[in-house]
Amino acid sequence: QVQLVESGGGLVQAGGSLRLSCAAPGRTFGPYAMGWFRQAPGKDREFVSAIHWSSTSTYYEDSMKGRFTISRDNAKVTVYLQMNSLKPEDTAVYYCAASSFTRVYSSPAGYDSWGQGTQVTVSS
Repeated sequence: QVQLVESGGGLVQAGGSLRLSCAAPGRTFGPYAMGWFRQAPGKDREFVSAIHWSSTSTYYEDSMKGRFTISRDNAKVTVYLQMNSLKPEDTAVYYCAASSFTRVYSSPAGYDSWGQGTQVTVSS
């Protein structure tokens, strides 16, 4: 498993922006893919976005396309999630995840390491 350290959550007004970071300290090589998921109270954990470590391929859940951007810094073994035009329905705990599989999954089952989660709250 990979230790993941998240940062960047907080409280923001609707229409605002936040940038989440997820670092994998101590890793020499990145995992095959890293993803972001979120979980609101009483709801299942849902896919937000993912990026493959060895390519520029990125993936988004449909409602996040055009608002969220995932990126990575291979040298720092860090992945970022830039979130713009935030809505109250984006309020959730956001989790970073790392996968050791070569395929990028949108299911939590495709990831074997998880961060502790960071709270994002969007006020109306």
